[in-house]
Amino acid sequence: MIFGHNETPIFEPVLDHVNCTFNKVICSGASTLIIHKDSIVLEQYIGKQSGGKGARAVQADTQFHVASVRKSYIGFAMSYALFYGYINSIDDKVLTYLPELDKNIWKDTTIRHLLTHTHGLKQGENGTVREFTPGSNWTYRQVGIDALTQIVKRTTNKSVADIIHESVFIPLGFNESNWYSKKHNKLVDVMLRYEGDEDWRTSDSTEGDKMNMYVSTRELAYWGYLHLKKGKINGKQIVPREIIDMATSLQSPSTIHKDLPQNGFLWFVKDLPATKTEIGHQVPKGSYQILGFTNVTLLVIPEKDIVAVRMFNSFGSPKGYDYLSDVRSFGDTVMKCAKNESTVSL
Repeated sequence: MIFGHNETPIFEPVLDHVNCTFNKVICSGASTLIIHKDSIVLEQYIGKQSGGKGARAVQADTQFHVASVRKSYIGFAMSYALFYGYINSIDDKVLTYLPELDKNIWKDTTIRHLLTHTHGLKQGENGTVREFTPGSNWTYRQVGIDALTQIVKRTTNKSVADIIHESVFIPLGFNESNWYSKKHNKLVDVMLRYEGDEDWRTSDSTEGDKMNMYVSTRELAYWGYLHLKKGKINGKQIVPREIIDMATSLQSPSTIHKDLPQNGFLWFVKDLPATKTEIGHQVPKGSYQILGFTNVTLLVIPEKDIVAVRMFNSFGSPKGYDYLSDVRSFGDTVMKCAKNESTVSL
């Protein structure tokens, strides 16, 4: 992808916001990039890739650990499987595709429940246990993600990574987005909250099923731009529009409370006002966002033709840092700038 640069001071408050977060969390590097009306209007790189002496400066090809942002790629793979008929419906029971699972625990759990974090399952000491009836509540648990990646692999005979590479990375020439089993000099060091942080995981898998994905700032923005443009880049339909539409439209069951977060295919989507949403209150309906434990955030605002990215090499929230408030205010800051830009251009 080739974009013109039309950097404008109107979006500088977003950079100020990122710098402010940089000083609140435990990190050595950060970045931000905004695409607006097919041009890059803000692109800044901050700090170093690690806290070590002589560390490489954060730059355009630096790849950040994206944590749960990887789930947008899993959502894409599931949409791909549906579009091409490998899966019949997201309302199919999980047991249809993974019959070896415990039938008493998994009964009545559908693919929709997995995609929208409403499955009600968690990993206990002795295996998977049920927290609540499927579709009655919302909880962010890894067990649902693991089941989704297994369903993708079993139905398509391809891994999540295979599907993403074939459908997106190769056609668009992406070479700064991948799942890595080994470290190299363009990957950031993730700054843990404390030595031995039990939430931190590494993996040797390169199938797209584990938390070892690293992406550059620009390619994460391009991933968002592909969704913004419904899969059509430079006049060519790279990805069927229906795949993007399914992934980014509201899929949460109607049975959950209206104030709980709302999801598409793992993306957080903005629909009705919800008090527990992770998207800024000023961000309009139809927008969607994905975020990770490393404070990485990708926000797409179709109404304003905007893709906004922020990256950090932090991990989790230090004491006194309100992660949800910060990520909401990031989106609201982007929107404020977009409104100002509209006023200036009148």
